[in-house]
Amino acid sequence: MPIKTPFVAVDGIVKIFDNEDRFKGIVLIERKNPPYGLALPGGFVDIGESVEDALKREMKEEINLDVEIVRLFNVYSKPDRDPRFHTVSVVFICKAYGEPVGKDDAKKAFVYKLEEIPFEKLVFDHAKIIKDFLNS
Repeated sequence: MPIKTPFVAVDGIVKIFDNEDRFKGIVLIERKNPPYGLALPGGFVDIGESVEDALKREMKEEINLDVEIVRLFNVYSKPDRDPRFHTVSVVFICKAYGEPVGKDDAKKAFVYKLEEIPFEKLVFDHAKIIKDFLNS
């Protein structure tokens, strides 16, 4: 009998800073594929890849930024968090410089000030993740 487990994913709360180390906001992407809406940048962990390496790869592929992992934030595993299938997401807080550019699965990438995040447009459970982050 084959073993069935959830898909492992990574998401990044990417804090963007300017060249003088002033905080500008966090990155959200507009998804190219269903479910449509805004989301934290992220993606799936490949076989043979660590979650940290997957996070750095996904950030480069999706928002064209090299990120520094600041710390592990949390793990989200509610079975219905992703309408497509059961995923477990390892969420990291990251730091980056520059302007994100939407690539790969991201139609566009944006930097939002924390007080301007459009929670009603977020997909998956990313509104919960960001609210947890803001309350931490």
